[in-house]
Amino acid sequence: MYTKDFDYYLPEELIAQTPIEKRDDSRLMILDKETGEIEHRHFKDIIDYLNPGDVLVLNDTKVIPARLIGTKEATGAVIELLLLKDTGNDIWECLSKPAKRLKKDTIISFGNGELKAQVIEKKEEGICRVQLIYNGILLEILEKLGTMPLPPYIHEKLKDQSRYQTVYAKNIGSAAAPTAGLHFTHELLKKIADKGIIVTYVTLHVGLGTFRPVEVDNILEHHMHSEYYVMDKTTADILNKAKSEGRRIIAVGTTSTRVLETIASNNNSKFVACSGNTDIFIYPGYKFKAIDCLITNFHLPKSTLIMLVSALAGKENILHAYNTAVASKYRFFSFGDAMFITTKKER
Repeated sequence: MYTKDFDYYLPEELIAQTPIEKRDDSRLMILDKETGEIEHRHFKDIIDYLNPGDVLVLNDTKVIPARLIGTKEATGAVIELLLLKDTGNDIWECLSKPAKRLKKDTIISFGNGELKAQVIEKKEEGICRVQLIYNGILLEILEKLGTMPLPPYIHEKLKDQSRYQTVYAKNIGSAAAPTAGLHFTHELLKKIADKGIIVTYVTLHVGLGTFRPVEVDNILEHHMHSEYYVMDKTTADILNKAKSEGRRIIAVGTTSTRVLETIASNNNSKFVACSGNTDIFIYPGYKFKAIDCLITNFHLPKSTLIMLVSALAGKENILHAYNTAVASKYRFFSFGDAMFITTKKER
């Protein structure tokens, strides 16, 4: 199976540069994963496709303002750091730019020295580990000095930082937003709950893999990134009950999907309260053990995410849907429109 098999043509003008004014006014494509049939709606209409008893699983991770611009203390050279993962004791894994300017023990200063980062290890592909040095509360310092780590295909400045955050974001730790969740409003979530749909949460801190393309020809040679996840007992119990009663489990986003499929794969298709790191790679041929349906955005060509949705709906159905979205002028990627992968028989 080849990376090129998951390519499609996307005009640059369809890459959404800013969020739509009202979150749930974005467009919504309904894709029947069995027949490939397509309907065109708006995201607020998702409620019409959800049934009482369905379980909607959202990722409640919270993005930290992890993009920092500083200077090397020794030379004054400008350095950008993107904090990716807290490995404990204020040591963080980072993506640095330009990486060639950093050596072990280099100290980078941010603001007026309120925050410093000392390089303790250099790795490949611009990755390094740094020791953060500061006084006070790190998150408060990052809120002051950092900005949201928008993906590289977004070139416009984000006026409202909260728009790269879901309305239910809670657990701090992501370097990128779980973008399928950006379409929900508090009002829409209340309507969904009032209809009898059960809303529950998992946590997956989105990391480096979001920024990395698949660079090998054969996808089986791709090294999947690892991300930290958590599921609590309440959510596990809700999911096990739904599964035993034949009710639908609907993941919101590929991040929630990866958590659910990881846990079900490790526990004979059951859910348990647990935490850990997952590097699960889902591509066509994978047999889903947890989810029935998926709410997701439109993903980058040749990415692991388009491979995941192809595993659920079939590569031909997905590529047809994407080509239809291009022809219909849908908005793509993080601030773009959404897709609901389901079937008529399940509805």
